[in-house]
Amino acid sequence: MHRTYSPSVRRRRLAAELRKARELREYTGARAAKKLGWPHSKLTKIEAAKQGIKPADLVELMDLYEISETDTREAMLRLARESKERGWWWKYRDIFGERALPDFEAEASAIRCWEAQLAPGLLQTPDYIDAVFRAGNAHDDAVVRRHVAGRIERQQILNGVNPPRFSAILDEGALRRQVGGREVLLEQLQHLCNMATRHNIDLRVLPFTSGEHQASNGSFAILEFPNPLDVPVAFAETVTASMFVEELAEIATYNDVWANLQGAALTQARSVQFIQQVMRDLA
Repeated sequence: MHRTYSPSVRRRRLAAELRKARELREYTGARAAKKLGWPHSKLTKIEAAKQGIKPADLVELMDLYEISETDTREAMLRLARESKERGWWWKYRDIFGERALPDFEAEASAIRCWEAQLAPGLLQTPDYIDAVFRAGNAHDDAVVRRHVAGRIERQQILNGVNPPRFSAILDEGALRRQVGGREVLLEQLQHLCNMATRHNIDLRVLPFTSGEHQASNGSFAILEFPNPLDVPVAFAETVTASMFVEELAEIATYNDVWANLQGAALTQARSVQFIQQVMRDLA
Protein backbone atom coordinates (compact mmCIF):
# COMPACT_ATOMS: atom_id res chain seq x y z
CA MET A 1 0.00 0.00 0.00
CA HIS A 2 1.06 3.60 -0.55
CA ARG A 3 2.12 5.81 2.33
CA THR A 4 -0.75 7.56 4.04
CA TYR A 5 0.63 11.09 4.04
CA SER A 6 1.22 13.76 1.47
CA PRO A 7 4.45 15.81 1.33
CA SER A 8 2.52 18.84 0.04
CA VAL A 9 -0.11 18.58 2.79
CA ARG A 10 2.64 18.26 5.41
CA ARG A 11 4.35 21.39 4.06
CA ARG A 12 1.07 23.29 4.24
CA ARG A 13 0.48 22.08 7.80
CA LEU A 14 3.95 23.10 8.95
CA ALA A 15 3.44 26.50 7.33
CA ALA A 16 0.17 26.95 9.21
CA GLU A 17 1.79 25.93 12.52
CA LEU A 18 4.64 28.40 12.03
CA ARG A 19 2.28 31.22 11.09
CA LYS A 20 0.15 30.50 14.17
CA ALA A 21 3.25 30.45 16.41
CA ARG A 22 4.47 33.78 15.02
CA GLU A 23 1.10 35.42 15.56
CA LEU A 24 0.93 34.01 19.10
CA ARG A 25 4.20 35.84 19.87
CA GLU A 26 2.81 38.96 18.19
CA TYR A 27 5.57 39.15 15.60
CA THR A 28 4.89 40.56 12.17
CA GLY A 29 6.48 38.62 9.34
CA ALA A 30 8.87 41.49 8.67
CA ARG A 31 9.96 41.72 12.31
CA ALA A 32 10.49 37.96 12.64
CA ALA A 33 12.55 37.87 9.46
CA LYS A 34 14.63 40.82 10.64
CA LYS A 35 15.31 39.13 13.99
CA LEU A 36 16.63 36.09 12.12
CA GLY A 37 18.55 38.10 9.55
CA TRP A 38 16.44 36.61 6.75
CA PRO A 39 14.95 38.33 3.72
CA HIS A 40 11.25 38.90 4.44
CA SER A 41 10.44 37.05 1.20
CA LYS A 42 12.02 33.86 2.59
CA LEU A 43 9.69 33.73 5.58
CA THR A 44 6.73 34.69 3.41
CA LYS A 45 7.37 31.75 1.07
CA ILE A 46 7.78 29.32 3.98
CA GLU A 47 4.51 30.47 5.56
CA ALA A 48 2.75 30.22 2.20
CA ALA A 49 4.07 26.64 1.79
CA LYS A 50 5.76 27.68 -1.43
CA GLN A 51 9.12 26.37 -0.31
CA GLY A 52 10.42 23.89 2.23
CA ILE A 53 12.53 24.76 5.25
CA LYS A 54 15.94 23.48 6.32
CA PRO A 55 16.13 21.85 9.77
CA ALA A 56 18.58 24.51 11.01
CA ASP A 57 16.26 27.31 9.88
CA LEU A 58 13.29 25.60 11.52
CA VAL A 59 15.21 25.34 14.81
CA GLU A 60 15.94 29.08 14.60
CA LEU A 61 12.27 29.84 14.06
CA MET A 62 11.17 27.60 16.92
CA ASP A 63 13.70 29.29 19.22
CA LEU A 64 12.48 32.75 18.18
CA TYR A 65 8.86 31.79 18.80
CA GLU A 66 9.81 30.20 22.14
CA ILE A 67 8.56 26.76 21.18
CA SER A 68 10.20 24.75 23.92
CA GLU A 69 8.11 21.60 24.25
CA THR A 70 10.17 18.65 23.04
CA ASP A 71 7.20 16.84 21.48
CA THR A 72 6.15 19.94 19.54
CA ARG A 73 9.65 20.60 18.26
CA GLU A 74 10.08 16.97 17.19
CA ALA A 75 6.68 17.01 15.46
CA MET A 76 7.62 20.14 13.50
CA LEU A 77 10.97 18.69 12.48
CA ARG A 78 9.19 15.51 11.36
CA LEU A 79 6.76 17.57 9.25
CA ALA A 80 9.73 19.34 7.66
CA ARG A 81 11.37 16.01 6.79
CA GLU A 82 8.19 14.47 5.42
CA SER A 83 7.44 17.57 3.34
CA LYS A 84 10.62 16.93 1.36
CA GLU A 85 10.07 13.25 0.65
CA ARG A 86 8.81 12.05 -2.69
CA GLY A 87 5.58 10.10 -3.00
CA TRP A 88 4.98 7.12 -5.28
CA TRP A 89 3.66 9.51 -7.93
CA TRP A 90 7.09 11.10 -8.37
CA LYS A 91 8.05 8.31 -10.76
CA TYR A 92 5.08 9.43 -12.90
CA ARG A 93 5.90 13.15 -12.81
CA ASP A 94 6.13 13.10 -16.60
CA ILE A 95 2.36 12.55 -16.72
CA PHE A 96 1.18 14.02 -13.40
CA GLY A 97 3.38 17.12 -13.40
CA GLU A 98 5.51 18.51 -10.56
CA ARG A 99 2.49 19.40 -8.39
CA ALA A 100 0.38 16.29 -8.60
CA LEU A 101 -3.23 15.61 -7.66
CA PRO A 102 -2.25 12.18 -6.19
CA ASP A 103 -0.02 14.06 -3.75
CA PHE A 104 -3.11 15.65 -2.15
CA GLU A 105 -5.31 12.56 -2.61
CA ALA A 106 -2.85 10.54 -0.51
CA GLU A 107 -3.93 12.23 2.72
CA ALA A 108 -7.49 13.29 1.88
CA SER A 109 -10.28 12.08 4.14
CA ALA A 110 -12.95 13.08 1.61
CA ILE A 111 -12.87 13.65 -2.16
CA ARG A 112 -15.82 15.10 -4.04
CA CYS A 113 -15.77 15.40 -7.82
CA TRP A 114 -18.05 16.61 -10.58
CA GLU A 115 -17.47 14.96 -13.96
CA ALA A 116 -19.09 16.47 -17.03
CA GLN A 117 -17.46 14.41 -19.79
CA LEU A 118 -15.94 11.17 -18.50
CA ALA A 119 -16.13 8.60 -15.73
CA PRO A 120 -14.12 9.78 -12.69
CA GLY A 121 -10.43 8.95 -13.00
CA LEU A 122 -10.45 7.05 -9.69
CA LEU A 123 -13.19 4.77 -11.05
CA GLN A 124 -12.00 4.19 -14.62
CA THR A 125 -11.25 0.71 -15.97
CA PRO A 126 -7.89 0.05 -17.70
CA ASP A 127 -9.45 -0.18 -21.19
CA TYR A 128 -11.39 3.03 -20.62
CA ILE A 129 -8.24 4.84 -19.46
CA ASP A 130 -6.41 3.55 -22.52
CA ALA A 131 -9.15 4.88 -24.81
CA VAL A 132 -9.18 8.29 -23.07
CA PHE A 133 -5.50 8.85 -23.74
CA ARG A 134 -5.60 7.44 -27.27
CA ALA A 135 -8.31 9.92 -28.28
CA GLY A 136 -7.34 11.68 -31.50
CA ASN A 137 -3.99 9.86 -31.52
CA ALA A 138 -2.71 12.48 -29.10
CA HIS A 139 -0.14 10.13 -27.48
CA ASP A 140 2.03 7.27 -28.68
CA ASP A 141 1.75 3.77 -27.18
CA ALA A 142 4.47 4.23 -24.57
CA VAL A 143 2.90 7.41 -23.20
CA VAL A 144 -0.57 5.82 -23.12
CA ARG A 145 0.81 2.87 -21.14
CA ARG A 146 2.37 5.31 -18.66
CA HIS A 147 -0.96 7.06 -18.17
CA VAL A 148 -2.80 3.76 -17.67
CA ALA A 149 -0.24 2.50 -15.14
CA GLY A 150 -0.18 5.79 -13.25
CA ARG A 151 -3.95 6.05 -13.02
CA ILE A 152 -4.37 2.43 -11.90
CA GLU A 153 -1.80 2.98 -9.16
CA ARG A 154 -3.55 6.22 -8.17
CA GLN A 155 -6.81 4.30 -7.69
CA GLN A 156 -5.31 2.28 -4.85
CA ILE A 157 -6.21 5.04 -2.37
CA LEU A 158 -9.82 3.76 -2.50
CA ASN A 159 -8.66 0.42 -1.10
CA GLY A 160 -7.25 -0.44 2.30
CA VAL A 161 -8.34 -0.11 5.91
CA ASN A 162 -9.23 3.58 6.03
CA PRO A 163 -9.93 4.84 2.48
CA PRO A 164 -11.21 8.37 1.86
CA ARG A 165 -14.90 9.03 1.39
CA PHE A 166 -15.30 9.41 -2.37
CA SER A 167 -18.36 11.20 -3.73
CA ALA A 168 -18.88 11.69 -7.45
CA ILE A 169 -21.61 13.33 -9.48
CA LEU A 170 -21.60 12.40 -13.19
CA ASP A 171 -23.37 14.19 -15.96
CA GLU A 172 -25.52 11.87 -18.08
CA GLY A 173 -23.27 12.68 -21.03
CA ALA A 174 -20.34 11.04 -19.23
CA LEU A 175 -22.34 7.80 -19.15
CA ARG A 176 -23.43 7.83 -22.78
CA ARG A 177 -20.22 8.93 -24.51
CA GLN A 178 -18.84 5.76 -26.10
CA VAL A 179 -15.24 6.10 -25.01
CA GLY A 180 -13.42 3.13 -26.51
CA GLY A 181 -16.59 1.85 -28.14
CA ARG A 182 -19.64 -0.01 -26.90
CA GLU A 183 -17.95 -2.93 -25.13
CA VAL A 184 -15.45 -0.75 -23.27
CA LEU A 185 -18.24 1.56 -22.17
CA LEU A 186 -20.41 -1.34 -20.99
CA GLU A 187 -17.54 -2.66 -18.88
CA GLN A 188 -16.98 0.82 -17.47
CA LEU A 189 -20.63 1.30 -16.57
CA GLN A 190 -20.74 -2.09 -14.84
CA HIS A 191 -17.63 -1.11 -12.90
CA LEU A 192 -19.36 2.08 -11.73
CA CYS A 193 -22.30 0.02 -10.48
CA ASN A 194 -19.94 -2.34 -8.67
CA MET A 195 -17.98 0.48 -7.03
CA ALA A 196 -21.21 2.16 -5.93
CA THR A 197 -21.79 -0.75 -3.52
CA ARG A 198 -18.72 0.17 -1.46
CA HIS A 199 -19.32 1.84 1.89
CA ASN A 200 -16.96 4.74 1.15
CA ILE A 201 -18.28 5.59 -2.33
CA ASP A 202 -21.28 7.75 -3.14
CA LEU A 203 -22.07 7.86 -6.86
CA ARG A 204 -24.80 10.03 -8.35
CA VAL A 205 -26.01 10.93 -11.82
CA LEU A 206 -27.17 14.32 -13.04
CA PRO A 207 -29.60 13.51 -15.89
CA PHE A 208 -30.16 15.77 -18.88
CA THR A 209 -33.71 16.34 -17.64
CA SER A 210 -32.34 18.24 -14.62
CA GLY A 211 -31.75 21.16 -16.95
CA GLU A 212 -29.36 24.01 -16.23
CA HIS A 213 -26.92 23.97 -13.30
CA GLN A 214 -24.02 25.97 -11.87
CA ALA A 215 -21.17 23.73 -13.04
CA SER A 216 -21.45 24.22 -16.79
CA ASN A 217 -17.86 25.53 -16.91
CA GLY A 218 -16.31 22.09 -16.43
CA SER A 219 -15.27 19.32 -14.07
CA PHE A 220 -13.60 19.82 -10.70
CA ALA A 221 -12.69 18.06 -7.46
CA ILE A 222 -12.70 19.18 -3.83
CA LEU A 223 -10.38 17.46 -1.36
CA GLU A 224 -10.74 17.66 2.42
CA PHE A 225 -8.29 16.51 5.09
CA PRO A 226 -8.68 15.12 8.62
CA ASN A 227 -6.44 17.71 10.34
CA PRO A 228 -8.20 21.09 10.90
CA LEU A 229 -4.99 22.92 9.95
CA ASP A 230 -5.12 21.38 6.47
CA VAL A 231 -7.56 23.58 4.60
CA PRO A 232 -9.46 22.01 1.67
CA VAL A 233 -8.14 22.17 -1.88
CA ALA A 234 -10.09 22.39 -5.13
CA PHE A 235 -8.64 21.05 -8.37
CA ALA A 236 -9.57 21.76 -11.97
CA GLU A 237 -7.93 21.08 -15.32
CA THR A 238 -7.78 23.01 -18.56
CA VAL A 239 -6.41 21.88 -21.91
CA THR A 240 -2.92 23.07 -21.02
CA ALA A 241 -2.73 23.24 -17.22
CA SER A 242 -3.89 21.91 -13.87
CA MET A 243 -5.08 24.39 -11.25
CA PHE A 244 -5.16 24.05 -7.47
CA VAL A 245 -7.38 26.47 -5.56
CA GLU A 246 -6.64 27.06 -1.88
CA GLU A 247 -8.26 30.42 -1.03
CA LEU A 248 -11.12 29.87 1.41
CA ALA A 249 -13.48 32.22 -0.45
CA GLU A 250 -12.95 30.31 -3.68
CA ILE A 251 -13.35 26.96 -1.92
CA ALA A 252 -16.68 28.25 -0.59
CA THR A 253 -17.78 28.94 -4.17
CA TYR A 254 -16.87 25.39 -5.20
CA ASN A 255 -18.86 24.08 -2.23
CA ASP A 256 -21.88 26.14 -3.30
CA VAL A 257 -21.68 24.73 -6.82
CA TRP A 258 -21.34 21.20 -5.42
CA ALA A 259 -24.42 21.73 -3.27
CA ASN A 260 -26.35 22.88 -6.36
CA LEU A 261 -25.31 19.75 -8.27
CA GLN A 262 -26.10 17.45 -5.37
CA GLY A 263 -29.57 18.94 -5.03
CA ALA A 264 -30.28 18.34 -8.71
CA ALA A 265 -28.72 14.86 -8.98
CA LEU A 266 -30.50 11.54 -8.50
CA THR A 267 -30.11 9.60 -5.26
CA GLN A 268 -27.43 6.89 -5.20
CA ALA A 269 -30.02 4.10 -5.60
CA ARG A 270 -31.77 5.84 -8.51
CA SER A 271 -28.38 6.67 -10.04
CA VAL A 272 -27.39 3.00 -10.15
CA GLN A 273 -30.76 2.19 -11.73
CA PHE A 274 -30.15 4.96 -14.27
CA ILE A 275 -26.71 3.55 -15.15
CA GLN A 276 -28.22 0.10 -15.55
CA GLN A 277 -30.83 1.55 -17.93
CA VAL A 278 -28.04 3.16 -19.98
CA MET A 279 -26.44 -0.29 -20.16
CA ARG A 280 -29.68 -1.81 -21.40
CA ASP A 281 -29.96 0.94 -24.01
CA LEU A 282 -26.46 0.07 -25.22
CA ALA A 283 -27.20 -3.65 -25.28
